[in-house]
Amino acid sequence: MSDDPQRCGWSTGSAQYLAYHDLEWGVPQRDPQVLFEFVILEGAQAGLSWSTILNKRDGYRNAFAGFDPTRVAAFGPADEERLLADAGIVRNRAKITAAIGNARAWLELDEPSDYLWSFVNGVPVQNHWETLGEIPATTPAADAMSKALKKLGFRFVGPTICYALMQSCGFVNDHVTSCFRHDEVVRLAN
Repeated sequence: MSDDPQRCGWSTGSAQYLAYHDLEWGVPQRDPQVLFEFVILEGAQAGLSWSTILNKRDGYRNAFAGFDPTRVAAFGPADEERLLADAGIVRNRAKITAAIGNARAWLELDEPSDYLWSFVNGVPVQNHWETLGEIPATTPAADAMSKALKKLGFRFVGPTICYALMQSCGFVNDHVTSCFRHDEVVRLAN
């Protein structure tokens, strides 16, 4: 008999996944720099597994100036070429140029954290899914966020990416109800 607590089924793939699930995923995050980090990481993940991005997260931190949006927004053509040669990140020109452009769009927002949180009225949505199969790929709030961000010039922010951002940063609590983190995240949100 295992003494391990019950977790969301997706979290058991690796020690890195387990730590991400247990410590970060679903925890309400309002720090603008951390939110910017997840805008970049979730966009980079498009078409790839999240484990690929988790494995390259430190590489992204190094390559993208610790996710300082002011510094990333100042990146020019030489930086793009540097990033394309950096094996520590996903070397995709469209994703790299989108990340730089997204930093510029981010800086145009008066209060980026408040803006993103406005799509859930500033309060984490507490879902009560019993199985992973019940969790949607997107929601009307994520669709609205995607549409609004695209209108502001953001790229790689489709509805599914926006919903993943909302899950990662605790805009929604999508831990299944049998997961030990579900109730912990509810308490963190209050």
